[in-house]
Amino acid sequence: MATKKNMQLGEGFKNLQRQFQNLDPKDPSLWPAAPRWMLLIVIAALVVGLGWYFYLSSFDEELTTSQGKELQLKEDYKSRLRKAVNLEALRKQREQVLQYVTQLEKQLPSKAEMAALLSDINQAGIGRSLQFDLFKPGQTVVKDYYAELPISLKVNGKYHDIGFFAADVANLSRIVTLNNMSLAPANKDSEMLVLDATARTFRYLDPQELKEQQDAKTKAKK
Repeated sequence: MATKKNMQLGEGFKNLQRQFQNLDPKDPSLWPAAPRWMLLIVIAALVVGLGWYFYLSSFDEELTTSQGKELQLKEDYKSRLRKAVNLEALRKQREQVLQYVTQLEKQLPSKAEMAALLSDINQAGIGRSLQFDLFKPGQTVVKDYYAELPISLKVNGKYHDIGFFAADVANLSRIVTLNNMSLAPANKDSEMLVLDATARTFRYLDPQELKEQQDAKTKAKK
C-alpha cells in the first residue's frame, strides 16, 4: 500500500517537473498550468512587495520628519521652562539694569550744564597748578541717544601734578574720559612735562534733539 502511494507521489513529481521543461519565455500563455500559476504568484508577490516598500517609505519619511519636530518641540519646551523658572530672577536683573542705566544717565549733563562741566575740567587743571596751552572744545557729535563733545587739551606741569589732574577728571560727577594721551618733556633742562590729550564728555539729548533724531531715522527708512 505504501509502495503504491510512493509510486503515485513520484509520478506526480515527475509530471510537475515535465511542466517546467522547455518553456517558451516569450509566450507564457502556452505554459502548462503549474508554471503559469507559479509565475502569477511571483508577479503578485513582487507587486505587493514593491507597493508595500514604497508605501512604508513615505511613512518612514513622515516618521523622520515627525521625530525631528518632536526633538525641536522638546528643546523649545525646555527653553521656555527654564525661562519660566527664572522669570522672577530675570525681572530683578532687569530692574537692576534699569537702575544702573538711570544712574549713568544722571552722570550725563544736559546741554545747559555743559558750560559748567567745561569749567570743572578747567578748574581741575588749575587746582593742580597746571598751565593750559590749549583748551578747545570741538564739534559736538550727535549719536542715537546722546551727544559727544571732544575737547583738545594741552597742559604743562610736573609729572605728579599731571597724574593728579587725570585722577581728578576721572572722579568728576559727570562722565569724562581722556583719550589719545601723549606725555613729553617741555624741554631738555626742565622738569616740566607737556600732556596732549583729547577729553571726551557726553550729554543726553534734549526732547527736541531726540525728535530730530527720530524724524531723521524715519526719513532714512522711507
